[in-house]
Amino acid sequence: MIKLIASDMDGTLLNKKDEINEEFFEVFNKLKEKNIIFAAASGRQYYNLLKRFERISDDIMFIAENGTFVVYKGEEILLNSLDREIAVDLLKIARNIDNAFPILCGKKSAYIENNDERLIKETEKYYERYEIVDDLTKVDDDVLKVTVCDFSGSELNSNNHYKEYWDNLQVTVSGKIWLDITAKGVNKGVAIDKVQEILDITPEETMVFGDYLNDLEMMEKAYYSFAMENAHDDLKKVSRFIAKSNNDNGVVEAIKEVVKL
Repeated sequence: MIKLIASDMDGTLLNKKDEINEEFFEVFNKLKEKNIIFAAASGRQYYNLLKRFERISDDIMFIAENGTFVVYKGEEILLNSLDREIAVDLLKIARNIDNAFPILCGKKSAYIENNDERLIKETEKYYERYEIVDDLTKVDDDVLKVTVCDFSGSELNSNNHYKEYWDNLQVTVSGKIWLDITAKGVNKGVAIDKVQEILDITPEETMVFGDYLNDLEMMEKAYYSFAMENAHDDLKKVSRFIAKSNNDNGVVEAIKEVVKL
């Protein structure tokens, strides 16, 4: 019996128009009746997710910022912060990457230090709360992660600027223009593992959905691991099942089939 379902957002639950299919909310209510927990597991900010799921926010679980911050029923379950001195070093490197911009992701807000129109547009997609500051290294907040918005492509560009940190931090290509850096061993998979431990849920009772490399570890925590039809090839290799694409309501269709709704 399924007890926990976790889904990524972009490229997974959201279609190419950045929309949640209205049928999802009908399915969510049926899951709630069966006492099945649904978690939005995303690289997005908690406050962004909170707004997207405003009508069901009291019942949905939020696994935000790639597993660094987990909230359920208004209660903080998990906070995995990044050492401030390390964060400062990461920010300084990002400042010197051509065509890329650092974002400091804090518990209270996200922070940028450039008003480039492209950066503002991308920031506003994923961060409901953000501030433009003079110096990211002087921000007073719990640091969840350092993100690089890389308009040249994160996988082949900014990712290579952090090779020296690959062994000691979690450096993750989370989208075509996004690189997320968190503390070592902090990812969506670790967050799912913690939730399973707290709620006494097994991998066999868990379903997960994803499309990109920041979903890799999450796939290992569920028997019902679904890569979207539109997913990165590396994610498909480690997933047990393939769901229809995000534009074909793949998450909802798979849930209905497995849970027999």
